[in-house]
Amino acid sequence: MSELDENAPQKIQHLFRWDLDKTYLHTDFDTLIDIVRTAVEKPEGKRTVPGAAALIRELRTAVPSKVTILSGSPEQMRATLESKLRLDGVQWDEFVLKPSLKNLLRFRFRALRDQVGYKLPALLAARTRCPADVPETLFGDDAEADALIYSLYADILADRLNDKMLTAVMEHAHAYPDAISETIRLANLVERTNPVRRIFIHLDRKSEPAFFERYGARVVPVLNYFQAALALVSDGVLPPASALRVGAVLMNDVGSSVHDLARAARDLIARGHLALDALGPIAAAARDVDAPVPLDLPTRLALADALSGVRVEAAPRAEVPIDYLAALTDDRARWEAASKEAKSARSASKRKRREEK
Repeated sequence: MSELDENAPQKIQHLFRWDLDKTYLHTDFDTLIDIVRTAVEKPEGKRTVPGAAALIRELRTAVPSKVTILSGSPEQMRATLESKLRLDGVQWDEFVLKPSLKNLLRFRFRALRDQVGYKLPALLAARTRCPADVPETLFGDDAEADALIYSLYADILADRLNDKMLTAVMEHAHAYPDAISETIRLANLVERTNPVRRIFIHLDRKSEPAFFERYGARVVPVLNYFQAALALVSDGVLPPASALRVGAVLMNDVGSSVHDLARAARDLIARGHLALDALGPIAAAARDVDAPVPLDLPTRLALADALSGVRVEAAPRAEVPIDYLAALTDDRARWEAASKEAKSARSASKRKRREEK
């Protein structure tokens, strides 16, 4: 389903692929109660990750693009989720949701939790409908396997992954045989053009960024979407004022300070995902009174000074061959531990509230 007129001629220059839960929306799904609560929650009750909607809006206006949303949420939630996106002023071109009820009726219980066997063929199928020369950027989170799935997808398109290894990884992920065969079929249909530029992983679970170094320089763990905007400005995808507008959302909506944004920039540079000189154009845009940024002039000047004052040595980053079987084992252990910790934290919070009553 598209929010745009599909008959309108557009020359797409970039593809942006977004996950939804914990990437765009704050969503809890660690327990059955979490899942039920999420399913019945009204659109206006769902919470957007700060800066996510602003970043998508900037991407839509900065370059002729196509936005696709690929979510593990069940198809039955489509109306609610689309309503939420519209409330946020977000437009999309494709919106794919998981056929959870269909899987349940077919007794495919593993498919209810499996992300590799669901997302990877869906990504490849979407790529077969796109021009081969169009680059793309992907957005996910650290709750489960987005970094691994997106990296598999990127390496398939770059012709770095053969059918034997792809099959072994999907079997290790407990994907169903028909999902594996469909993925292999699609992998042999798509053109090998190495189009994936960046893979942003929103650290909703507060995972250590160093964990994702095994996936190479292409994967960029971000603490907030100001960091993602900075990298996209550096890539030439967004103009400098776009990063400032995303930063303004963090300042105006969640109380981030000028120093918080400068610290986020410093962190991204220190981890080797951004060059120090990339901050110059953004600082200049902050000083430009004609740039449409929803911050008062004193705040803009303070932000410009803070960004200009960032001094940090960047760590070298490079693409690395990925040991997918080892990465899947380690990644599964990471997200299962994070889920267990989240459950424990919520249980402790509930006990504390009961004791205070």
